[in-house]
Amino acid sequence: MAFGIEVIGKLFLSVFRIVAVGFIGYYLYKLVKQNYTFGFIACISLIFAGAIGNIIDSIFYGVVFDHSFGQVATFMPEGGGYASWLHGKVVDMFYFPLIQTVLPGWVPLWGGEEFVFFRPIFNLADSAICVGVFLLLLFYRHTLSTSLSKEK
Repeated sequence: MAFGIEVIGKLFLSVFRIVAVGFIGYYLYKLVKQNYTFGFIACISLIFAGAIGNIIDSIFYGVVFDHSFGQVATFMPEGGGYASWLHGKVVDMFYFPLIQTVLPGWVPLWGGEEFVFFRPIFNLADSAICVGVFLLLLFYRHTLSTSLSKEK
């Protein structure tokens, strides 16, 4: 799911994403019709756009590219891609290790080991989802709970 963490099979995850985007799209449509604030709609839109980006990757990437382990992926390889429809991997391309060091020997348990602060590799879609959720929780927690209770 986010940041390249896989828990369940690819097909289930791809179908789950498609269903979730359908619900988020419907929810977004209802929010616009009910004239919610621009900021709230923008947060939901970020989540929606990020989910669509991950769906596009998981549907098409495995079919039109070969694997990229230790090489640059080839577009439309002769033998076909590395996976079938809905089984592709989401492309993660950003890696920003803010601190990369070796912990001092006096640190209990981890002394002398490599330490990397912010190790996840992520993509723009993951970022859109995380920023949308963070802003919702930070600024629109009450609006979110009110809008969800109206849906029931």
